[in-house]
Amino acid sequence: MENLTVQQLIDAGVHFGCRVSRWNPKMAPYIQGRRNLIHIIDLRETLRGLLRAQNFLFHIVSEGQQVLWVGTKRQVKGVIGDVGQRTSMPAVTERWIGGTLTNFSVIRSRLRRLEELETQEETQSELRTKKEMSSLRRERRKIFRNLGGIRDLTGIPGAMVVVDPLREANAVKEARKMGVAVIGLLDTDCDPTLVDIAIPGNDDALKSVRLLIERLATSVEEGVANHRERMAAMGAAERTEDQPAGDEPRPTSGNRRQRRPTTSAGPG
Repeated sequence: MENLTVQQLIDAGVHFGCRVSRWNPKMAPYIQGRRNLIHIIDLRETLRGLLRAQNFLFHIVSEGQQVLWVGTKRQVKGVIGDVGQRTSMPAVTERWIGGTLTNFSVIRSRLRRLEELETQEETQSELRTKKEMSSLRRERRKIFRNLGGIRDLTGIPGAMVVVDPLREANAVKEARKMGVAVIGLLDTDCDPTLVDIAIPGNDDALKSVRLLIERLATSVEEGVANHRERMAAMGAAERTEDQPAGDEPRPTSGNRRQRRPTTSAGPG
């Protein structure tokens, strides 16, 4: 995958920050200047942060860890939902539910309830009254709206990718408390010290967010593929080691033994 160029970032409007009056002074190292009361982001810093994030995501996913995507802004939730499906990773596009990470056992119980409701809706529609089925559907829709995107979250993820850490402050707070690495796409009004890897950029414009997030998604996909290859190689190696030795061939006349057939080693 080729690296992005500064011109591609400019074309997507990544360099446009917030109004000067809204800036966070901690973002100063990532700001190149100002234009018409708007801060201009240093795109060299954007590329540095993006490359660091891509490498990090590739490595943790290669180790079998999950990535949690978070973005609830109206204009970006579609992108987050898409990359969640594309990478088969959990994603939060509606409001962050308190305790998603810090009280994960409760979240898992709600997700199990969602599975129960879906099963009941499929198998018991003829056994229940219309009122009962209506109540089941309402409960199912509510849980799905809030937690459907993270139903495949198996535990505490290896990383969280957040669009606008200022807006998603509760998600970032829980991640930090649980020791989850946070990668943040953050505008000039954010605090970069609250994330582990900062990608400075326009976090409001759809084109900007899509360009950067889809790059990260590609790295996750590559990590998933690498993990599968490693697991397949390890499985092949284990099968080779566990394969029982064949019986010793009987000697032929003249006390000569038959030559063993050579077996090709499995992959890995």
